[in-house]
Amino acid sequence: MRAGDVFEEAFRSISTNKARSGLTMLGIVIGIASVIALVALGQGSTSSITSRIESMGSNLLTVRPGFSRNAGIVRISRGAGQTLTPKDAEAITQLGSEIAAISPELEGRYQVVADAGNVNTQVLSILPAYAPVHNIQMAEGSFVDDQQATAVSRVAVLGSTAATDLFGDPAAGGVDPIGQTIRIKNQKFTVIGVAQSKGGNGFNSPDEAIYVPLATGQRLLAGQTKYVSAISVQAASQKVMTQAQNDITDLLLQQHRISDPNQADFTVINQADLVQTVSSVSRTLTLLLAAVAGISLIVGGIGIMNMMLTTVTERTREIGLRKAVGAKRLDISLQFLIEAVVLTFTGGIVGILLGWLTATMIARFGNMTSQVTVVAVALAFGVSALIGIVFGFYPARRASGLNPIDALRHE
Repeated sequence: MRAGDVFEEAFRSISTNKARSGLTMLGIVIGIASVIALVALGQGSTSSITSRIESMGSNLLTVRPGFSRNAGIVRISRGAGQTLTPKDAEAITQLGSEIAAISPELEGRYQVVADAGNVNTQVLSILPAYAPVHNIQMAEGSFVDDQQATAVSRVAVLGSTAATDLFGDPAAGGVDPIGQTIRIKNQKFTVIGVAQSKGGNGFNSPDEAIYVPLATGQRLLAGQTKYVSAISVQAASQKVMTQAQNDITDLLLQQHRISDPNQADFTVINQADLVQTVSSVSRTLTLLLAAVAGISLIVGGIGIMNMMLTTVTERTREIGLRKAVGAKRLDISLQFLIEAVVLTFTGGIVGILLGWLTATMIARFGNMTSQVTVVAVALAFGVSALIGIVFGFYPARRASGLNPIDALRHE
């Protein structure tokens, strides 16, 4: 029997009972669609989280106080928040060519009031180097400069969301923030700039932050000049990040007179390690969700096998007749196996389209990111074909093994 005849017979058999064939394919369609949608949303989330971390700055190392590592466990030590000083930042600058820029920071959360609104948000006291280190771009106005930082000026730069919360959207009749006055802890600050949006939301989003000069924030808001909340360090290149991380750790251990690294009262966070960890966790969760969704593929495969066994029973006399006129066992096996593969392959195509549409709709209306890749589509095609072969093999073998005389006598 020619290959064309086998495929023609398979399509004819499937189209004879459209309702049963469609219901049988439904399990495959749902399974493939679920896998495609979940993988697309998982990969999109991974890409989105990674880009947000990288938008915080390139080649970034962050020194945080109050943490130490012991046997891989992160714990908060006594005096957390008061272990890093401006002198630590000055010492790090002496590392030389490994360091491109450095920015000590003081974090606080305050109620910020303007004439048009108020918001409780994060206020960062920073130096001008914060902008290049954290890749801050200005939408309008200017960032804090050296003169303002030295003169303890009462100026502020608003994140895009903070500007909208305090003054409204200028396009919708809101007030232009530049030159306006805001009050933080009853201290007046003049707005000199609005930063471009970095995207994302949630606790401590950079778009919700407000930036003031470091000395100003220390004296007027925090009431102390001895400590900083973090030190951001931009390594000279990607290649030296690990070496810079180790050198900073060794230096600060000496600065803090700590001999045992496990007792360190600070931690140096490598941006590259953070991205790798987040990506690994996200991929694991995506695979787990895809595996759960893949259970429906097994159920769909069982449905395919059940239909094909029913078909073999219904067409027993036809099988006997084909064998009587010279059809070989291979011809009979291929006929039923191809029917199963066509069913699953067609269901796979419909499932891929449905999964892509589902992922797109969830991303659009659920404020999420989806990413359908060629690998996911190819995998879905392969899985659907494999299910057809695996679950169609037994019915095909059973059909080919029928005795032609017994099959012709079958009622």
